[in-house]
Amino acid sequence: MIETIEWTPAGVVMIDQTRLPREQVFVTCHDYREVAQAIRAMVVRGAPAIGVAAAMGVALGVLGADPARLDEEFREICDTLAATRPTAVNLFWAIERMKRVYAEARSGPVEAIRERLAAEARQIKLEDIAINKAIGGNGAPLVPDGRTVMTHCNAGALATAGYGTALGVIRAAVAAGKRIDVIAGETRPFLQGARLTVWELQQDGIPATLITDNMAGYFLKSGRIGCVVVGADRIAANGDVANKIGTYSLAVLAKENEVPFYVAAPVSTLDLALESGERIPIEQRPESEVTHVFGVPVAPEGIRVENPAFDVTPNRYVTAIITERGVAEAPYAESLRALVESKEVVAR
Repeated sequence: MIETIEWTPAGVVMIDQTRLPREQVFVTCHDYREVAQAIRAMVVRGAPAIGVAAAMGVALGVLGADPARLDEEFREICDTLAATRPTAVNLFWAIERMKRVYAEARSGPVEAIRERLAAEARQIKLEDIAINKAIGGNGAPLVPDGRTVMTHCNAGALATAGYGTALGVIRAAVAAGKRIDVIAGETRPFLQGARLTVWELQQDGIPATLITDNMAGYFLKSGRIGCVVVGADRIAANGDVANKIGTYSLAVLAKENEVPFYVAAPVSTLDLALESGERIPIEQRPESEVTHVFGVPVAPEGIRVENPAFDVTPNRYVTAIITERGVAEAPYAESLRALVESKEVVAR
């Protein structure tokens, strides 16, 4: 299994996803500011992985904090990490979880607080892997045997602490003996599909085909695709889904061609405080990601650029949402709340 992120005595070690697949390089973050920069620069990416990184960043920050200013520095640590990327709700979920642990441990000695936070960060990582495997187990029965699965962006081991959400469903289907192959869109402009998803699938020996994003309609119309499975960065109470830019287009095309469109995500990605996806903040990324590819300019200098990193897919295009606690279907306002309240991991 790919080791996306790890807590070590030297610091938080993570694979540099900006360098894949050309080279496998691991970077060590020695303080919380370096963790924050790694999140901003997409050295680590994917909603669950960002959550794990944030938790480890909080623990790392407290490890180096001045005991005389602990409360003040703890707030600064949390605020710095929270300001890195606005869309992935797992970031904020993890920070809030670490805040609760800090509040519980605050009356004890500083070393005990540090140990407690480090232990919690490690636990969040372990839980994430177990959750992803449960998502895979719940989603595998939905994948039709002998058909092609289409996916978008990277929702695999690299986007999580391990195993993956959307790719976890695919991995679990293969493990169950289903004969499937995968079509992955390249995912412009950051090329997560081309650089990361097909690389992961190759590592596992799962047959994969890479296409450009604008080929999706051609293949969805062909009758070859049995289902589409994607991840999510935030899901509103009504089932609207924020995911990598291009997901909305894919969902519309899937609906038009009567192909099931599944979203695989942990319950921590649900944001029931938001009534709909209209209130989900959408991150705007640097212009250079669009005008350049690996540092090479591909557009005329001075051209106006817009680069939203995510779009929101309305719930009417979502066939089901697969979580570690079960599979939610419309009406999502009821089914998602029931999953949150169940608090029980259900893996098939």
